[in-house]
Amino acid sequence: MKIETLSTILQNRFGFSAEMIATAEVSALKDGESLKEVLVRKKIIPERSILKALEFQYDIPFESKLDLNNKSLDFIETIPIHFLKKYHILPLLPVHSLKETDIPETGTPEAKIQPATMVINDPSSIQAVDDLASLLDITAYGLVFSTKAEILSGINTFYDKKSDRAQQIVQDMEDNVSIISEFEQTSDLLDDNSDTPIIKLVNHMISQSVKASASDIHIEPRQDSLKIRYRIDGILYDLLEPAKWIQSSLITRIKVMANMDIAEKRLPQDSRIEVRIGNKDIDIRISTIPTTLGERVVMRLLDKSSSLLSLSQFGIAPQRLQTIRDLSRLSNGIILMTGPTGSGKTTTLYAMLSEINKSDINIITVEDPVEYKLEGISQIQVNSKIGLTFAKSLRSIVRQDPDVILIGEIRDHETASIAVQAALTGHLVLSTLHTNDSASAITRLVDIGIEPFLITSALRAVMAQRLIRVLCDDCKETYMPDEEMLKNLGLTREDCRSKKVYKATGCNKCFHTGYRGRTPIFEILPFDEKIKNTILKTSDSTKIREVAVAQNMSTLLQNGIEKFFNGITTIEEVLRVTQL
Repeated sequence: MKIETLSTILQNRFGFSAEMIATAEVSALKDGESLKEVLVRKKIIPERSILKALEFQYDIPFESKLDLNNKSLDFIETIPIHFLKKYHILPLLPVHSLKETDIPETGTPEAKIQPATMVINDPSSIQAVDDLASLLDITAYGLVFSTKAEILSGINTFYDKKSDRAQQIVQDMEDNVSIISEFEQTSDLLDDNSDTPIIKLVNHMISQSVKASASDIHIEPRQDSLKIRYRIDGILYDLLEPAKWIQSSLITRIKVMANMDIAEKRLPQDSRIEVRIGNKDIDIRISTIPTTLGERVVMRLLDKSSSLLSLSQFGIAPQRLQTIRDLSRLSNGIILMTGPTGSGKTTTLYAMLSEINKSDINIITVEDPVEYKLEGISQIQVNSKIGLTFAKSLRSIVRQDPDVILIGEIRDHETASIAVQAALTGHLVLSTLHTNDSASAITRLVDIGIEPFLITSALRAVMAQRLIRVLCDDCKETYMPDEEMLKNLGLTREDCRSKKVYKATGCNKCFHTGYRGRTPIFEILPFDEKIKNTILKTSDSTKIREVAVAQNMSTLLQNGIEKFFNGITTIEEVLRVTQL
C-alpha cells in the first residue's frame, strides 16, 4: 500500500492549494528544512492542520490538549530539560507503571502494565525517542503528535513541579550558612545549572513571577528581614520573607546578572537583562536605590514574545472605540495619553499606531525604553548617557519626513515645544504625560512653559486611562451591593435591580484574588471651541473639567460604572482605580 505524502494529504484531504505547497517545497529544498518546518515557520498552513495531516500519514493520533495528571516525574532526574526541548519530546509515564519482572505470577502483564506515551511534534524525532526510551529503560510505548507550544508547556510544567519551592530554597540556605560564603567566592556566577541556592532562588523568583503574569518583583529590605513581593494586575502580593542576611547575596546575584557595579551600594543604578523562560522572551528592567536598611531592588518584567493587542481587543464600547480610531487617523496635531505609571498608556498608543501602520505612512517613535518592536516602524531608544535625549532625537527625526511621531513621554519644556512645532507643521504626534486626569494635562503643559494659544492650536485630544481588574469568570458571584458602597459611586439600589452585578470571591485559577487580567477605562477630552476658549482664559484644571463634563465628556468614573454594570468588574475596583 502506497503511503500518501504530506503535500498530497494537505491538498486532497484539507483543500490547501498546490501552488502554496509547491512554493514551500522549493523553499524547504533550498534551506535544507522539512516541508513541515517551512509551512509552520512561514505561517502558510496552521500547525494543527499539518499535525492532523501527519496523523493520516503515520497513523499516529494528534492531541491538541495533553493530560498531564497522574504522570511520573522520575525521568527528570535523568533527562536534561534541553534534550526534550531540542527534539520537542514529552514522555508521559504512568506513576504506578511496573516492569515485567515486578509483576506477580498471579497477574498478567496486560492487566498490570500501563503503557508509556511519547509525545512528539515531528516524525523525524523518532530516533531521539528511541534513545530516550533506552535511557529510561522503557521497552514499549505509544506515540502521539502535539503542537510545539503544548509540548514545551508540558515540559516546563513537569520540571517546574520538581524544582525546589522558593520557601524550601530559603530554608536550605538558612540551614547552611557556609554555602553562601562559598557562593560569594565563586567566579562562575552565570551558570544557570549551578546548584548554588542563591542562583536557584533568583531563577525561581523570576520564573514564578512570569508564570503568575506578574509585572514587577519588589525586593524590599526591612529592619530584621527581607520582603519579596510581586505585582499582579496592579496589586502587590507577598511572595517570600527570607532572613535579613540573605539580602546581600540576593542583590549581588541580580546585579551580576544585569552587569551592574556590585561594589557601588551608595548610588542608584539602572540596567536591563533578557531571559528566556520556556517559550517566552522576558525583558527585565532592574532598578536599585540605596536606603537606610540596604539596597532596594525593583525588577519590571516585560513579555516580549506576547503579541500586541489591537484596539478591538481592548473591550472598548463601540462609540468610544470609533472616537479613538478617528483620532489616530488625524493628519496633524497632538494626542496626549495621561495616567500614572503602569496604566497602559504606551500599549494603547501602540495599538493606535498599529491601526494606521501602512506602507504609505512614515512612522517614527522615540521611547525610553522601546517596549514592543513594531514591524515597519522606525523606533529610537533614548540613551541619556551618550546625550541622546527625547529633545535631541525629536530635532533629528523631524528632518526624516515623518507622518506620525510617537514620543514616549513629554518631560520638559524643550520636548513639549518641539512636539508642538511638529504638530503645527503637519505631523501627527502621539505622546504620554503623567497627570491624574485629562484636564490636568493642560495645567501641566502650561506649567512647563507652553503658551495657552499654542496648546489650543496644536492639541486635538487628551485621553486619560486606567487599568481596571476583570472579575474571574470561574468564581464571580452575583449579589446586591450595600447602599453605602453604591452611594460612593452616586448610585442607588434601584439602579442595580434590573442589572446583574458581581462580587469577587477567589479560586485557584485566579490565585484567590477574584480577578484575572485587566481592561482599560478611558476619559476622552475633545478640543471643541468651548474647551479652547476656556483654556485661553484659564489653565485651572477644575474649571476645564467642569466645561468638559457639561459638554458630555464621559469620565473615568462613568466608564468604570459601565464596566461594573456589564459584569466585568466590581464596585471596589472602580473606586480604587478612579479615586483621583
